[in-house]
Amino acid sequence: MPTELALVSDTHVPGRASSIPEWIREKVEAADHTVHAGDFDAPETLELVESLAGGSEQFTGVRGNVDGVRVDLPEVATLTVEGVTFVVTHGTGPRAGYAERVAGIVREEGGPDAVGISGHTHDPMDDVVDGVRLLNPGSATGANPDDDETMLTVRVDDGEMEVRLHRE
Repeated sequence: MPTELALVSDTHVPGRASSIPEWIREKVEAADHTVHAGDFDAPETLELVESLAGGSEQFTGVRGNVDGVRVDLPEVATLTVEGVTFVVTHGTGPRAGYAERVAGIVREEGGPDAVGISGHTHDPMDDVVDGVRLLNPGSATGANPDDDETMLTVRVDDGEMEVRLHRE
């Protein structure tokens, strides 16, 4: 049976944004599982996203570079859905070499066929880098340095994926 994932990242609430937009909240609530690729900004934001997702069983998240020890999540997490293994990491570090760095983490943690989900740049992405498919939902709140609120939804069905970018 197909599974709908909501991919969000870089919410930065309350540091750079006051709240998560209503349309993002609705897509997270409608999804079967939600993945957040870090930079919540506060433990309360993590709690909110997990609640919107329907609880910890329907949520996978990682800590971003601004989260520090305030957000009790790992730096890397893996998730297998409908035969597809996803490796989630924030992608912390300089912009130069970002995609290659994330692709290396994905290969190391999930193997050559894993799909990477990362954040950090605030730029949406669906690219193949060094043979690894990388997905970045951008910033769910349009937090600086981005202006647009973005997220991805991924429909996974028996090893096949359909990725869709949402922007407002």
